[in-house]
Amino acid sequence: MTVFYCAKCGAQLSQDLQKLPDVPDASVCDRDRDRKTWLAPSTVPRGHYAIDPEPWGAPFVAPDLGERPKPSGNRALPMPPDMTDTVSAGPRNSAVVHPDDMSTVQLTGASSVHWGCCGPLGTGGRNMACACGTLLATLVADCMGPHELHLDPIRVYAYTPDPPM
Repeated sequence: MTVFYCAKCGAQLSQDLQKLPDVPDASVCDRDRDRKTWLAPSTVPRGHYAIDPEPWGAPFVAPDLGERPKPSGNRALPMPPDMTDTVSAGPRNSAVVHPDDMSTVQLTGASSVHWGCCGPLGTGGRNMACACGTLLATLVADCMGPHELHLDPIRVYAYTPDPPM
């Protein structure tokens, strides 16, 4: 089991979470969506986390000459119109968790271009803060995309106790 902490103040951000071998595919079926919020189910189930080895989130940059943006399948972020031809240059190895497993972090102010009709698109960078004020995670919670929380691998650290011998 693993617990996540704020790298700046040391605050515990999660309870024990179990690691998944890979980031699951996100559900895109309308029948799976919450009938009140229209959010997709969280990519990662409660009580678990997964490590995303690919670059994820802000900043977004123009692709190298000849490089095409890689489709992210069901986990593709809905992009603002002026960002549709960009690729992520964000951090690799971010932990993806169920948003409800991180109840101690709070959503920060909205930036209009990076918000959809129902919530943050995840394209504007870190939008979740620890109680100490450190921006340390990015919530994706608009009805048009996946529903997940990415922990910044620099601002959050994981502690996994050694198994008993």
